[in-house]
Amino acid sequence: MSQGLVDSERILTQLRIDGYEITPSYDDASIVVNTCGFIDSAKAESLEAIGEAIDENGKVIVTGCLGVHKDDIREAYPEVLSVTGPQQYEQVVGAVYQYTPHDMKHD
Repeated sequence: MSQGLVDSERILTQLRIDGYEITPSYDDASIVVNTCGFIDSAKAESLEAIGEAIDENGKVIVTGCLGVHKDDIREAYPEVLSVTGPQQYEQVVGAVYQYTPHDMKHD
């Protein structure tokens, strides 16, 4: 199992435990984009996913391997709310708490 998948599962599990609803659409969601940054095509795909999420929703939290290149992400997408690297799922969950209104959380 890849580290990105492990991180994603930890993030989703913690948010579910805390009463957050996981949604398959961009509508009314705080978006977390888990990225890959090992090869150029994966970097390009990750940056494209970040841009798509921003275009669709505007509220984007980035994590994963590409997060180690925080300056590059911020340069391309200065409106990103938070950028963290791999194995920093606690910081991702903290960013969700910080940027998600309490009325977005479901008990």
